[in-house]
Parts: sequence; structure tokens; C-alpha cells
Amino acid sequence: MVLATGIAISLLAACGGNDDDDAADENEPAAEEDEQGNDEEGDDEGGEQDLPELPELTEVTAGYVSAVDQMGAAVAFDLALYDDLNLDVTLADPFPTGVDAIQAMEAGDVDFIQVGTPSIGAVLEDVDLVYLGNYTGSSTQLGIDETMAMVAAQDSGIESDDLSTLEGKSIGVSIGSINHLYLLGVLEEAGLTPDDVQIENTSPPDMGVALETEGLDAAVVWDPWPITISNSVEGASEVIRGGGYIPFIGYIIATRDFVEENPDVVKAFLTARAAADQWMRENPDEAADVVTRWIPDTEIEVAEEAMQYNIEQLDPRFSACNYVALDTMQGLLEDVDAIEDTFDVNDHFEPQYILEVMEEQPQLFDDLPEIPEEAEITADYTFDRAEAVEACPEN
Repeated sequence: MVLATGIAISLLAACGGNDDDDAADENEPAAEEDEQGNDEEGDDEGGEQDLPELPELTEVTAGYVSAVDQMGAAVAFDLALYDDLNLDVTLADPFPTGVDAIQAMEAGDVDFIQVGTPSIGAVLEDVDLVYLGNYTGSSTQLGIDETMAMVAAQDSGIESDDLSTLEGKSIGVSIGSINHLYLLGVLEEAGLTPDDVQIENTSPPDMGVALETEGLDAAVVWDPWPITISNSVEGASEVIRGGGYIPFIGYIIATRDFVEENPDVVKAFLTARAAADQWMRENPDEAADVVTRWIPDTEIEVAEEAMQYNIEQLDPRFSACNYVALDTMQGLLEDVDAIEDTFDVNDHFEPQYILEVMEEQPQLFDDLPEIPEEAEITADYTFDRAEAVEACPEN
């Protein structure tokens, strides 16, 4: 199997931002280098799946944010898994944020995107998107957040075995994003409220400098940033990693119109992504190598460590747990006045496509833990929060 060299991209944060045209220009040289054949041999197991292909070659465009947990889109490309299903997939230049990805989808520039928390605000602004599968999360439990961590400055006074030491500290997060919600979960566990700390809106690329210059006592962020910051800022270290404080959400998304017009394409895309996820779970070191090529400024040691956390959340399946996860995250955002309303999650889940993949290609999921029987769903499932919470273990 040939692992094609990925488009060179800058390591961007979910709250950072670049002009789209500038980003495209920066990526062109790497794309040309790729065409000249900068290939390397990959694992022989990758991509060798007996998967049902579309009757004719179909062009689609997929978007992603340059984060470790979004590398499934690139892995499926590198392993030619889209090609195996007769999908001609173009990967858009990486988006700086999920908000940018949603805007591109609305404009018709991409067909599939990977988005978590920003999708909530989009739905509340009447974007008619639908949730098709997971790119990160869990269908077997609620609390899963292994790709999140808090990094503290050397003299912060924050102790990992005594979370009450967070009181009075300045903590950097991306307001309204998943790392903000993770902090809220940590504070609740510590018996603290957001008013007990000083929350600073900080983009991940600025967090290391802020810790170094004593602008922050701690920073909460997703991989690979916690690892990168710990390695680059003298005395900084991870004080909290994972812990099941929140139900992590990260969905493969498309517009309702696209899904209704292209059901077979949706199913094929989800099949390729499920195969890519399984390959990453089985080959984390090789998957880390993919990360270093699609996020070139990432050192291999950082990518390998981050991938070990990432594969714990690579579960593309849907169950009642994914509905309650989204519903819970809405509640957390509403509690901190990040949103003014919530929506009925039943109106935006379209589970039938991933359920068909689960039924027809069970080998793509046989290494994952079984979904609790009470949490299993059908295509006509209707979410009831009380029942779903009871069906899904916390962690």
C-alpha cells in the first residue's frame, strides 16, 4: 500500500484563523511535491477490505480541521479506501475551526465535514445539518475525554491530586469549544464554579507563550497541544488528562439536502471512514506517521503519544449514548450562556446509514467493545433523555 504524502499544513487551533486564499497558496508547494511521488510503504493490512463500491466513480469533497482526532479523513485518503469504494474524494485545505468548516459546507464547497461543539451553534442558527456518524467519541459510554488535558505552569500551585487548587487560577480555553466544556466538567468535579477561576479566551497556539510569560497558570486543550506545550515550555506539565469529565462529541456531518440526494454516497463514505478508523486502532504508530505528514510541524514522538489517546475515542458507531452526549453538551453551553436555546437532537440525527454499515460490515467494528443492549438503536429511534442516560454508563 502506498501512503501518499499529504498536503503540507500549519498546525492550527480551533479558535485560530487564516484567510482561505492564503491557506491555499501555502499548501500548493506540498501538493506539487506529492504529485512528484514522495511515497513510502505502509502497512500491508491497511485498506485490504472487501467493501461494496459505488456503481460509478463519484466525486465528493471532504473537510477537516488539522487536529490529531480528525486524521481519519487523511488516513482513508492515504490508504486509498475511498478509491476502493469508487469515491473520488478531494480533501479541502484544512479549516482553522469547525465554524469555518460549517461555513464552507453551507457554501457548497465541501460535502462532508467533521465537527463537534460548533455544530450546536450552527443548528441554532438554522443550518440544516445532519449527524451521520462519529469521528471521535463513544457509543458505549458517556464520559470519555482522553484527548483532552490541562497543562500547568511550573509554579502554578495546581496539584493533580487536589483539584481544589484550581481556585483563583487563570486558565486558558477556547471559549465555547470542547476544551471550555472540559474545564467546566473538571471544575464541577472539584466542587468549584466558573466564578472561582479566571477563564481566559486563548487560542491553542498562544497557550504555550502565555504559560511561559505567566499570563496563564494553566491551559486546557486537545491533542497534540498538551504534549507539545509540555515539551516546549520549561517546567510545564500535564496535571489532568482525560478522566471522563464530559461526553466527548465529534460527528461526521453533511447538509440534509446532500444526504437525501446521495444516500449511497453517504453510506460509502461512512464505510471508508469506519475502515480507516479500524486501521488506526490496529496500527497506531503508522497512523502517527500519517499525522506528521498531514500536520508536518508535529514531531513523531508527539504524534505517537497523541495517537494512543486518540484511538481510545475512535468509535464511528451510533447508539443512544451519542444522542445523550450531544444533548448534554447543549446543556453545558446553555449553563454558561454560550447559547440561548437548545434543539431537539432527534431532528438532526440520521442514524440509518451508519447502522446499515454496522450491519453489513461487522468486521470493521469487531475490535470495539459491544454497545450496551439498552443503548442499541434502530433507524427510527426516538431519543428520550431519561432512558438514554440510564442505558449508557458514565465511563
